Amino acid sequence: MLRYVMSLIGFVVALILFVLLCWFICLQRIWYDWEPLYWVLRMVKEYLVLIMAVIIVAGWAIITYRFMNMPLRYLDEIVTASGKLITSREEPVRLSDVLREVEEQLNLFRLQGLSAEAMAREADQRKNDLIIYLAHDLKTPLTSVIGYLSLLHDEPQISPELRARYTGIALDKALRLEELTNEFFDITRFSLTSLTLETEQINLSRMLEQITYEFLPVLSDKCLSWQLEIQPEVQINGDPDKLQRVFDNLIRNAVNYSYPDSAISLHMSTIGERDGNRVEIRVSNRGKTIPPEKLDRIFEQFFRLDTSRSSSTGGAGLGLAISKEIVELHGGCIQAESADENIVFILRLPMS
Repeated sequence: MLRYVMSLIGFVVALILFVLLCWFICLQRIWYDWEPLYWVLRMVKEYLVLIMAVIIVAGWAIITYRFMNMPLRYLDEIVTASGKLITSREEPVRLSDVLREVEEQLNLFRLQGLSAEAMAREADQRKNDLIIYLAHDLKTPLTSVIGYLSLLHDEPQISPELRARYTGIALDKALRLEELTNEFFDITRFSLTSLTLETEQINLSRMLEQITYEFLPVLSDKCLSWQLEIQPEVQINGDPDKLQRVFDNLIRNAVNYSYPDSAISLHMSTIGERDGNRVEIRVSNRGKTIPPEKLDRIFEQFFRLDTSRSSSTGGAGLGLAISKEIVELHGGCIQAESADENIVFILRLPMS
């Protein structure tokens, strides 16, 4: 609007200056009535006010039309540039100087879109690789189960000791087969569904006490122990099933990456300016330090710390990604730290 008003004022001032200049030039000589230009100048002098009014109205109409058409022209420019964001994202957007801020925003969106596409392609590639590895890994335990069951079927007179040994091996391989199948289901569920919460009042202290108790046999098999510090009677609103899955993922991660004969620490307390503002849960263990470049990606979909499929710690790479999504749906946050052969996961949830 300011440019529009200034343009009108400038036009009127320029017109007045032009008329005064012409008047001054005409006064520099004597005009005779037999000259053709004399009658033109005389008519202009008689109708000067009317002629200037007509010129001013015409100028106002032209300037107004131009300024009304200018936003449409800018809009067409923005629409064209937005279309290029879809068809040719590799090229940066170029707009008029007036639209410099819009150009910067569109280029920012372009870079964010390219980054998101790259991350999606990388996650999809990791998922496809995992599916291929899982499909290949399914053959090994399945072949073993079939082999040992065939031995038991073909040799009915086998000794009880050997039968028990074969049965135990077949059971271990069947359990491994179940784990791999569950990984397939996790990948499918995470790809096809979105998480929703069914909240209720939860006694978080009792939940953690029950979960840690249920993990005692697992810790015993791994020669590990608990160091528990759980604040009693802490109540929160949340989805108990999904929060239980979060804690299960964090504890299993700690078990898988702990040194033998070490302790896993679980500390839970309320924090904040007012008591009961937030609850903080820390799950820490002694294990190989996670490099910073991997620590930054630890919550990404299908990212695995151990890329070896033969390792018992090699899962589908979804546990921590799902845990982060569940925690954020509860209005909380989760982060990981690792230094000096210590691994710590810090989870914070609102009390209300």
